[in-house]
Amino acid sequence: MYQVKTYNAIVQAGFDRFTDQYQINQTDDADAYLIRSVDLHQQVFPKNLKVIVRAGAGFNNVPLDKATANGTAVFTTPGSNANAVKELMMAMLVAASRNLFAAADYAAHNSGADISKRTERDKTKFNGTELLGKQLAVIGVGHVGSLVANAASQLGMQVIGYDPYLSSDAAWRISTKIKRAKTLNAALKNADYVTVHVPKNEETTGMIGAKALSAMKDGVTVFNFARGGIVNNTEMLKALDSGHAKGYFTDFGSDEILNRQDVVITPHIGGSTGEAETNGAVQGAETIMDFLETGNVLNSVNLPNLSAPFNTPYRITVMHQNIPNMVGQIATALADANINIENMSNAAKDKVAYTIIDVQHLQKHDGEIIDCLSHIDAVYRARLLRK
Repeated sequence: MYQVKTYNAIVQAGFDRFTDQYQINQTDDADAYLIRSVDLHQQVFPKNLKVIVRAGAGFNNVPLDKATANGTAVFTTPGSNANAVKELMMAMLVAASRNLFAAADYAAHNSGADISKRTERDKTKFNGTELLGKQLAVIGVGHVGSLVANAASQLGMQVIGYDPYLSSDAAWRISTKIKRAKTLNAALKNADYVTVHVPKNEETTGMIGAKALSAMKDGVTVFNFARGGIVNNTEMLKALDSGHAKGYFTDFGSDEILNRQDVVITPHIGGSTGEAETNGAVQGAETIMDFLETGNVLNSVNLPNLSAPFNTPYRITVMHQNIPNMVGQIATALADANINIENMSNAAKDKVAYTIIDVQHLQKHDGEIIDCLSHIDAVYRARLLRK
């Protein structure tokens, strides 16, 4: 029986996905956490905690170093809220081009007997532009960016994408009408609108700063519905104050960008739809079950992707440091226990490696094998699974 602890409101569809091998919120000493936005940085993880799944695309609320040291795999549910973010982004793109927020605010505060005449006289203040034929630069064309690029192209926009880490799977999702830039500046230089859809990390934090903004043409409108901090707000304000940029639309508020007519802020609602929450909960439950029952890894933040058919009675998985001779030490320990390896797979991601070993027979008690492997220096966690 596996124990799952949840944080935040997880929709029932996620709970319904778990089989009768799982108990939900029966103990704090859980095998798995299924979370959304809870901040785990101050949490003390139980040693039994094998996996954390965040129902969403980001993982800034999970302390990866602490999780890894505990032997805990961390996963996200990429793509689960992609359509929701895409639809919000497209709504903001239309709103920006037609000055809808300023127009609606004017109309809401316009009253009196001559309202019709004043409206006709003043409405030219809110003249917008059509999106047809305008150029949109999409920075990051993964799950969300590819949807935005395709949708904008269907509206008749000229779309250019930039993503130095474009995966083959993502490439299949992108319309052949989308042009691909080789550099960030090449994507930005002729864009009427710029939108970012990249994960937040050391490389992308502040990527839309002074240099990137200076590469854009005058009158550009910038959108950030990815993560706070990808656009440097200080430099963005300088571009707005100088008239170089026309507007900034973002899902991430901060004090310095409040109360400006040229900035529109939404309260982090990109993935806030019932459908997205259901998708994340269901995908999260399936990720937990697959990892706990097979040891296979897909979409982990701190482990490499590694999957293999589970066709033997037993499977041993080892999460360990990515240093020389780890696989050799693991294989030697199993040989010393008179255990023959049927299949072995190994992969690494940065400083962490993961090994899957399939065996037909065990010559020692389960606990002895796992204890032996766990005491190898640089091993974070060893597990024994039964088919």
